[in-house]
Amino acid sequence: MEPTSPSSFLDNWHYAMIIGAIIMASLAMVTYIVHHLRITTIGDYKGKYDYINAKEIGNYKRVFLFFGLATMLVINLYGMGKLVNLGVWFFVRLFISIAGGTLVGYVAFLILEYYYPTILNKKLNKWRYMPRVGKSGNKLRLLGEEEEDVHLEEGMRAEENVFSIDYDVWVDEKSGEVKIEKYPGYLQALKCNSCGFYTMKVVKEEITRQPSKEGPGELIKHFQCYYCKSVRATAFNISTKVVDDYRNATKHTFKKNKNIDVVRIEIHSSLGGKKFFEFPNIGQAQQFLEEYDSEKSA
Repeated sequence: MEPTSPSSFLDNWHYAMIIGAIIMASLAMVTYIVHHLRITTIGDYKGKYDYINAKEIGNYKRVFLFFGLATMLVINLYGMGKLVNLGVWFFVRLFISIAGGTLVGYVAFLILEYYYPTILNKKLNKWRYMPRVGKSGNKLRLLGEEEEDVHLEEGMRAEENVFSIDYDVWVDEKSGEVKIEKYPGYLQALKCNSCGFYTMKVVKEEITRQPSKEGPGELIKHFQCYYCKSVRATAFNISTKVVDDYRNATKHTFKKNKNIDVVRIEIHSSLGGKKFFEFPNIGQAQQFLEEYDSEKSA
């Protein structure tokens, strides 16, 4: 049996590149289509929210991974009609193809990691606040933060008080039907004031002053933006003595605005301390200002 010649090896190589590129591109398109078909088949808006929140970025990463591999295979076809032996050009082209595929994957990763969460947040809010229809066919009304507590158990209200979980309560005022939906209370990342992306995260916490009878303690949280690398440090009081300092803070009244993505509150104490809080909607921010108790947040 004669050994495979360089020419026949290249023919097989190029054929494998063509088939592989078709398969990878097909997998990318199928993954994208299946993802959106899955969203379409979910009838419940809360179900759509949960699926998109849990799966969308992961599925899109797989789509771009397949496209990156397809790009790498396509680049390996460049000059296929002129290449007749395993010379330097074959290995140069192989290196360029790997670099090209990696570049596509890396750019896609940056987009999905830093830019897309802003778009995803708006998409999630769309499904979260989409008008609901009850079992009787009547439209449900979304209750405000002040109205919904009567429909929540004590444990649920406690979760909302510490802003770890947020509950939406929808009510059919004609039939009395009540629908309670559960959402994460904290943003996984804060919005960076420098680049505008939701990439500001806590990287370090330190207690610089212990609380005592003479005065409050102080906790410093260090934030860093994973995208533009800007940093900020925020001081938080650790105290059970300065309740009135916060309760006497000027109350604010907000008009409802669906275009607001995040509300940021800065509270200054008469003792010189300050705190920052961020909320996903105006209702939670207003409730916080009305019911804030430093003893609970210490």
